[in-house]
Amino acid sequence: MSVFDRSSKDLPPTDFPSVLPVPVFDSLVLTASKILHKEPNCLTIEPDHESSAAAAAASVVIVGDLHGQLHDFLFLLQDAGFPSENRFFVFNGDYVDRGAWGLETFLILLAWKVFMPHRVYLLRGNHESKYCTSVYGFEKEVLTKYGDKGKHVYRKCLGCFEGLPLASIIAGRVYTAHGGLFRSVSMTPSKRSKGKKNRRLSFNSEPKPLALGSLEELSKARRSVLDPPWEGVNLIPGDVLWSDPSAKPGLSPNNERGIGLLWGPDCTEDFLKRFNLKLIIRSHEGPDAREKRPGFGGMEEGYTVDHVVESGKLITLFSAPDYPQFQATEKRYKNKGAYIVLEAPNFDHPKFHTFEAISPRPQVNAYYDYEDVIDSDEELDLASMVTASEETS
Repeated sequence: MSVFDRSSKDLPPTDFPSVLPVPVFDSLVLTASKILHKEPNCLTIEPDHESSAAAAAASVVIVGDLHGQLHDFLFLLQDAGFPSENRFFVFNGDYVDRGAWGLETFLILLAWKVFMPHRVYLLRGNHESKYCTSVYGFEKEVLTKYGDKGKHVYRKCLGCFEGLPLASIIAGRVYTAHGGLFRSVSMTPSKRSKGKKNRRLSFNSEPKPLALGSLEELSKARRSVLDPPWEGVNLIPGDVLWSDPSAKPGLSPNNERGIGLLWGPDCTEDFLKRFNLKLIIRSHEGPDAREKRPGFGGMEEGYTVDHVVESGKLITLFSAPDYPQFQATEKRYKNKGAYIVLEAPNFDHPKFHTFEAISPRPQVNAYYDYEDVIDSDEELDLASMVTASEETS
């Protein structure tokens, strides 16, 4: 962490291989990927069962979007306290893109994962994908920092993204994910193809009314895709990574984003009650996104409480202060970042910790055209997503 901090201030990005040579990168990513790919889609985290009884009571730190803002991330770790035997961390995804140090941020997280695999848990965000990283800067950042080895490094990162779990359940009381809830995709099998060679099930994919999915369905989804599909039968990963809450009741397509769902307070209540949960903690929306969402609080403090229902609450958590790092307008959002601490015995009473951005940030150029690029991931270019996936596969 200290080496990356110093190099971000003292060295040009093209010198990064002298800081972390490619063989060291390869070893770290391979080791981390093996751990991540073995984890289930929805992690079960039981802090009281896993922590040391002789030490202090366990706590769990929940972190939202980081978006390559390395120095703010390092401050968060110091402020919250580093992972330890009794301090668990759950990161809700979006480690890369927009900020200039997505690679350093992601590699530090992988190092912590390798060092403390049962204390540090990394979930996938919608930006841990081929499409988003090709638009919002991470691909260009990697190619700039690693030069002729850049494509190799980028491919390894994409492979690691595919292994990131989608969600977590903490102490049986708290559900966390990047975007949030997801639909049921239970489908009725149609006739089996004749012949022994082609005995694959086909499905009747006639549209059905949208309904909330179950944790069992989440556990069976196929997460190892470069870009979660917005159509077909494997819709749960896209929902978990891209969906947003709504002030209106019900479940509907998320037309603003072109992928995922919008879910209302009634769905939050249904999900909490059905699975005996108290909290949903999701991320995915920064101050730019919230500016366009009437009926919802802004992200000035780094978090909002979006739904308060009989069974509990829905919280949006955003951990990148003064976001985005690069803005086309003179007026900045100047939002704070936040993280949540859950403490024993029940782990369902969130304690919010807010913090300001580290200033000044080291001078650096953006890795994407922030003046022209679409704001807050809206109106996805679905055709580009298909092309991006085909090029990598």
